[in-house]
Amino acid sequence: VQLTETGGASVETGGSLRLSCVASGQPWNSYCMGWFRQTPGRAREWLSFIEGGGNTRIAESVRGRFSVSRDSAKNTLYLDLRRLQPADTAMYYCAADVGRAYGCRTNQFNYKYWGPGTQVTVSS
Repeated sequence: VQLTETGGASVETGGSLRLSCVASGQPWNSYCMGWFRQTPGRAREWLSFIEGGGNTRIAESVRGRFSVSRDSAKNTLYLDLRRLQPADTAMYYCAADVGRAYGCRTNQFNYKYWGPGTQVTVSS
C-alpha cells in the first residue's frame, strides 16, 4: 500500500482545509484507514479512522470540527478541517492498517503503512 497526502497549507484562525490521501495497492475496502497528526517533540495523535465498510470515528478532541470521508472510485480518503486554531498546527498523516477491515484501532503502532505527511499551519 502506498499513501500520499495533499492539501496542507497555511491558513488563519477559523479557516478550513480539506486534506486528501490517495491510496494504491490493496482493494480499498479491505483495510482500516486512519488520520494522525504530530508536532515536534510530541507523540503522534490519532484523529480519525474509517473502516473497510465505511463506518467512521473521530477523536473527541476534534469532534465537531473535523470529519473523515472517502471516495472509493478515486481511492481517496479525505479529512475536512473546520474552525482551525493555532493548536491544530501539525504535520498530518494518513495511515493504513492492512491487518483488518473492521474494529479499527487508534494506536499508531497498529498502522503499518504511512504517507509522508502534509503540513498544516494555522496563524492567529
